Amino acid sequence: MTDEQPNNPLHGITLERVVTELSEHYGWAGLAQRVNINCFKNEPSVKSSLKFLRRTPWARAEVEALYVDTFN
Repeated sequence: MTDEQPNNPLHGITLERVVTELSEHYGWAGLAQRVNINCFKNEPSVKSSLKFLRRTPWARAEVEALYVDTFN
C-alpha cells in the first residue's frame, strides 16, 4: 500500500510545490516563455498562479507536464 499510484509522477506533489520549484528553476520570465499564460507574465506570484491554475484545467495540465519533463 505504499505505492498506490506508481505510474503517477505527480503523486504526493502539491500544485504549490510544482509552481514554486518551476519558478525557482526557470524564473518567472522563463516560465512565461514555456507556458504562455498571463499569471506568469503580469505581476507573477505563487498565490495568483495557484488561483488561476486551480480554475483552468488546460493551463494546469501544461504546467504539470512541464514539471514532469523538467524534474523527472
